[in-house]
Amino acid sequence: MKRILSTLALAALFAPAAMAQAVTCPDKNVNYWQAFPPGGESDLSARHQQVVLKKKCPAVDTIIQYKAGAGGALMWTQMNTLPADGANVVGVNLPHIVFQPIQGDVQYKTADVTPVFWFHFTPDILVVPEQSPIKNFADFIKAAKASPGKLSLGGSGQNSANHAAHERMNKAFGVKTIYVPFKGTGDMATSVMGAQVDGAMTYTAFAINNKGRIRPLAVAMEKRHPLMPDVPTFKELGVDWVDGAYRGIGVPKSTPPAERKRLSDLWRALNNDAEMKELAAKSGFELVNVGVEEMDGFMATKVKLYTDGAALLNLGKK
Repeated sequence: MKRILSTLALAALFAPAAMAQAVTCPDKNVNYWQAFPPGGESDLSARHQQVVLKKKCPAVDTIIQYKAGAGGALMWTQMNTLPADGANVVGVNLPHIVFQPIQGDVQYKTADVTPVFWFHFTPDILVVPEQSPIKNFADFIKAAKASPGKLSLGGSGQNSANHAAHERMNKAFGVKTIYVPFKGTGDMATSVMGAQVDGAMTYTAFAINNKGRIRPLAVAMEKRHPLMPDVPTFKELGVDWVDGAYRGIGVPKSTPPAERKRLSDLWRALNNDAEMKELAAKSGFELVNVGVEEMDGFMATKVKLYTDGAALLNLGKK
């Protein structure tokens, strides 16, 4: 009897951990739709998830498909026309899905987008080409003030996180630089590294993955990034700025709650995988876990934050 009770106690102790690791795999292949072209952070994160999902669900293939345009708005406008079968997921981004409808030149509203899991965050970072005469942030500010409206900075999309960060930097440091929107970070890369633009307001992943080809000047983090210990934070430079872009997955609005929950749990399991953590760290992604249980509160907070930010940036004002 003691042995039986001991066994039952051990089972009760370890059951929650076992259940937490359990994964309900899809019963068919997953179509993973991307709102940006190949080569950017959204694509890289999807590739990481593709690898780990195959390990957890060997019978399932993740088919990554691209429908890029309008800074992601083309895909997000059409996502509710996809089959609501739990086998179609769409990459979604914050603050893009808040900023774009406020600006008013897209065909969707924030409420039309149904996120089911936010999996990581990439901090803002200011970079210049490696061959640039600008060696540090002080040089950048000096050059920007010497020739207002001359320096050009690339970014991923119009009315995107990069665009907002660009405007925020101009205002915070009293400079005027020109924002040059690209379809995505992948499209932007050649122009930055080839010095066709003077630099970029981008994300830590871009800086880390192009080490030696670009020079990071300042990052929007609480503390310096461990892979870029020589790069100061904006907070060190006198501006309370810790921000960037969130990436997650969404589904067509008519997707049943049970399928939303299954996908949320599946992506949480991917995020908690040791290989995923390693891949994310190497690429400069800061993992977060916001599933369907936390979604309403998270979105309410973010929508208010970005709505207030859009007003400060004059988005939506012609």
